[in-house]
Parts: sequence; structure tokens; C-alpha cells
Amino acid sequence: MSKLTTIEKAVSQYVQDGMSISLSGIGGREPMAVVYEIIRRKKRDLTLITDSKMDSACMLIGAGCLKKMETAYCWISSLGGAVNYRRAVEKGIPAPLEVEEYSNYGASLRFLAGAMDVPFLPTRSMLGSDFLQYNPRLRQMQDPYQGEPLVLVPAACPDVAFIHVQQADRQGNCKILGATVNDMNMARAAKKVIVTCEELVDTVEIRKTPNMTAIPYYCVDAVVHVPYCSHPFFVAEYYWCDMPFRREFMKRNDSQEHFEEWLKEWVYDVPDFDAYLDKVGRDRLEKLAEMELDNVNMAGREC
Repeated sequence: MSKLTTIEKAVSQYVQDGMSISLSGIGGREPMAVVYEIIRRKKRDLTLITDSKMDSACMLIGAGCLKKMETAYCWISSLGGAVNYRRAVEKGIPAPLEVEEYSNYGASLRFLAGAMDVPFLPTRSMLGSDFLQYNPRLRQMQDPYQGEPLVLVPAACPDVAFIHVQQADRQGNCKILGATVNDMNMARAAKKVIVTCEELVDTVEIRKTPNMTAIPYYCVDAVVHVPYCSHPFFVAEYYWCDMPFRREFMKRNDSQEHFEEWLKEWVYDVPDFDAYLDKVGRDRLEKLAEMELDNVNMAGREC
């Protein structure tokens, strides 16, 4: 059965105010088209459950969509700190932001626990740190077998996860090329999963290399075909990161007023993601694709 839908329908149907959400990738394969649509629809009081996030989280924070982040860190990688994040935490601008902090490893264990359908997982990570002092959801216990101290991290089971992949079929079988991050566990932990893909392929193609099926159809509720979905981030083997675009975004984060002007220009005044890509420039996008192809070819020659 085909699960194809559109970004507009997916966000409208699956994202309601007050829900918890998760987004795939770290600095690559982040579903930016979904982020723009969430902002455009002015969703509010969302909780972002993640390991670490970059521009996507900063956009959601600056647009007033988030009330809480459960995360390891938030920044604009390679360019500087997450100014919107700091403004929200320190000054409550544009809205107060609650933060529940974990290590990156601890955040990964949370998705693993959710995927396993267990309430928590033990770890020695974060022992001796300030995490236990500042995060009341973490628990410390003695190992009943060896008597050593352990930290218990709660399972993460977001209401909905948006996961961007390189290839998917209409049923939701997905291939991820390159780093999978926590996306396979996220797909099994979330209550609802919406997959966005660069390329829509026949199931026959998926079955040619079944070991590459990172996310199977039974984990997926909807599929959206969205080429260049991660712009301005990169997607392995499809297109490179648009650093000039990100530098301009970073520059416009210097104040809430300037950021809202950026939102108006790139989100509110743009009716949909196709129009956004037209505004970015199709020639520019093709150049990013050529740059990634050159990187892939160079890596192949080095191997």
C-alpha cells in the first residue's frame, strides 16, 4: 500500500501543538523542508527530543515553536554558537525554553531504550559529571551484580519523528547512505514516523540489496518525496552543504528582530518548499549536487 503524501499534509496531520518531535541527522540529512513547514504553520509548545541539533533547532527556537529541548547540545556547526538558543534560555526570547541535558551517548541510549520498548537503559557515562545535578530525570543506582554505580537514562519515545533518507519506496522501506546517526533506533522508538526521501524508487530496487534497508516499511506511517529536503545541509552522494547560505543565516541571528526578518523572507513569504528551492536557485542547487559528486569521485580514487 502506498504511503505517499505531501509535506503540508504530513505536518498538518501528525504535528499538533504540545507534541514531542525528533528530527534525523546531525549536520546532514536534517529534514529542513519539514522544519520550514512547522514554522510556517506556527506550531507551538513542541518538545524537541534529539542528540544534537544545529540550524534546524535554532530556526524552531527563534520562531517560537519550542517550549523544551531534550538534547546534548545546540550550535551552528563550523560557524559559531546557537544565538537563538542562548536568547531563549537566558532571556526567554521569543519564548522561554526549558532544557533537559544529556551527553551525546546518553541521548543515543534513550533512543535505543525506546526502540527496545524498555523504560530505561543503564550506563557508566555521565558518572562524575554535573548531569545528575542538573537533570532530575537521570537516576543513579548500584549494579545489583557487581555493586558498581550506574546512571539510568529514560527512554525517548517521541510522538512523531521526521527522518530524511536518500532512497525510499512507496511503502516506506528506506536506504540511508553514510552516517545513520540514531535514525534507525529513532524510527523504532517514535509513535509515528514520517520519512522524507531524495529519491523515490521501486521496491524491486530496495530488494536488490536488502541489507541496506535501514528502516523497514512497518516502522513508517507516511512517505514524502522531497528532493533537496536538507538544504542548506548536505546529503551524502546527493548534494553538498550550502555554506554561504548558512553564513547568511548565522549573520541574521544576531538579534531577534533580524532573525524574524530572515523568517519572513525565507519561510513566511514563501508558500511551499518548491518555491523555496526556486528562491535559492535551481542552478545553485545543481552546483551543490556537482560538488558532492566530485567529493564522491575523489574519495573513490583515493580508495
